[in-house]
Amino acid sequence: MSAAPVSPLLRQVAAIARDAAAAILTVYGQEFEVLRKADHSPVTDADLAAQRVIVAGLDALDEQLPVLSEESRIAPWTERQRWSRYWLVDPLDGTREFVKRNGEFTVNIALIDGHESVLGVVLAPVTGDLYAAERGGNAWRQESADAQWKPIATRAIAEPPVVAGSRSHGSHGAVLLRELLGDDFVETPMGSSLKFCLLARGSADVYLRRGATSEWDTGAAQCVLEAAGGAVLDLTGQPLRYNRKDSLLNPEFLAVGDTAIDWTARLRAADV
Repeated sequence: MSAAPVSPLLRQVAAIARDAAAAILTVYGQEFEVLRKADHSPVTDADLAAQRVIVAGLDALDEQLPVLSEESRIAPWTERQRWSRYWLVDPLDGTREFVKRNGEFTVNIALIDGHESVLGVVLAPVTGDLYAAERGGNAWRQESADAQWKPIATRAIAEPPVVAGSRSHGSHGAVLLRELLGDDFVETPMGSSLKFCLLARGSADVYLRRGATSEWDTGAAQCVLEAAGGAVLDLTGQPLRYNRKDSLLNPEFLAVGDTAIDWTARLRAADV
């Protein structure tokens, strides 16, 4: 069976992400200042330049929706709880990796509908590697702006399993990983939401995140991984959902490629 075509909306959002990547790379090629936000996380001119490009691009789409972004004013819960559809954006996910100049950072744009991520685009500006998906359709990879869109899919879990780990935040889940997978697994460090994309394209099997992330860190990549055949679960085994509370912090979670495994049962049996 041939893959369903890439929708016009997905192509439009991908083009917006590529425009944001161009703005990021302009800063990346120069000397830049690293500032600290109130939570002490880093921010650069690249984050802000990408923010401006993405907001302008989304505002030009036919459907006008609110935009919730890491680098903009956060609408209060009294306003957000009335949203049924909105854009969830991280203009530069992996600012620490950007500062280190290792290339492992991304542009993340997700469409949230009814608390679920229904469209997602993840783009690595340095390589031009783009991952995109819509609910009910294929997950796609486009390795450069002029390359073909190729459908991607997760794989049956490898022996030994490959665990995608955080490049900058370390591994705080070694005990739980052993309880879920056994002692024999291989770790592959990777920055930003690219960890989800390794699972989506069948290059890794599990990504466990202990510690804080925000909803804009996961929204786009969750859609890609789910469309590719995987799942993103909290540690009770429920799928991550969005805009359901005042706080924008995610629960700790487990991203998996092989959904034929009963991960909920494994989580229940583990010492979470």
